[in-house]
Amino acid sequence: MNPAQQPRDIVLLVDDSPDSLSFLTDALEQSGYSVLIATSGSSALSIVERITPDLILLDAVMPAMDGFETCARLKALPSVAQIPVIFMTGLTETEHVVRALGAGGVDYLTKPINIEELRARIRVHLANARSAQSARVALDAAGRHLLATRRNGQTLWSTPQAVRLINAAMGSDDGLETVSGRIRAWLLQRENGSQPQDQGISIEATGGAVLVLSFLGSIGQDEHLFRLTGQTQQNDGEKLRQTFALTGRESEVLVWIAKGKSNRDIGDILGLSARTVNKHLEQIYVKLGVENRASAAVKAANVLMQT
Repeated sequence: MNPAQQPRDIVLLVDDSPDSLSFLTDALEQSGYSVLIATSGSSALSIVERITPDLILLDAVMPAMDGFETCARLKALPSVAQIPVIFMTGLTETEHVVRALGAGGVDYLTKPINIEELRARIRVHLANARSAQSARVALDAAGRHLLATRRNGQTLWSTPQAVRLINAAMGSDDGLETVSGRIRAWLLQRENGSQPQDQGISIEATGGAVLVLSFLGSIGQDEHLFRLTGQTQQNDGEKLRQTFALTGRESEVLVWIAKGKSNRDIGDILGLSARTVNKHLEQIYVKLGVENRASAAVKAANVLMQT
């Protein structure tokens, strides 16, 4: 593709000063960026509802809603959570820098802005954001059940497989809210030293299921990574395994069949492909002496209802 035809990175410039807006817009457009302009925090929030920028330049001192609050609100939006925010301000005290970073900013430039320095920092943060996005795309393609959150439990990003696993196990399309609350409590306990480092989070789900979140580590200042797995109650699977001479995996599949889960849900919960679930079902039908899913579910349910 001809360089002139390549899509230009979009920078959202948020500043209430007409002089700063004019100066920075000219400099950014000359550097090859497309510039969106917001003169207040509320207008910035309105813009990102329609257009997702690649980077945000944000003035810290603005009337009504200052840059710190604006940044926090922007970062609470899933579509903007991973967008780098660079603060621009005449405030130079350490407390202001700390407040900017705490609100979700990745960098801090003091006014008057040095254009060459600004260009360099924009290039670095755009490159970092692309690398992080590429890693997430690779994880999505690999089918990993991964979830990253902030300390307060807010989801930064998740693979589609993780979301499907949560919703399937919790029996709800908003299961992520329950999971976020448990993560928030767990991270707080971990910081206080009352939670063992190697002990994960177990959440009781529908139909006797257990959703397990294993902590993989922290990335950066406030990004915490978890791997998700779904489990059935061990005694249910063991009861079916012994009754029908099933393998461990076949008994797990049959437990979920008895609980009314679809093949796709079972695959998400157990980390299996749809084809693998079907292969297990073929063996289950043979061992149970049935010809279809409904008959297998009835036989399994009858066993599980016995005390």
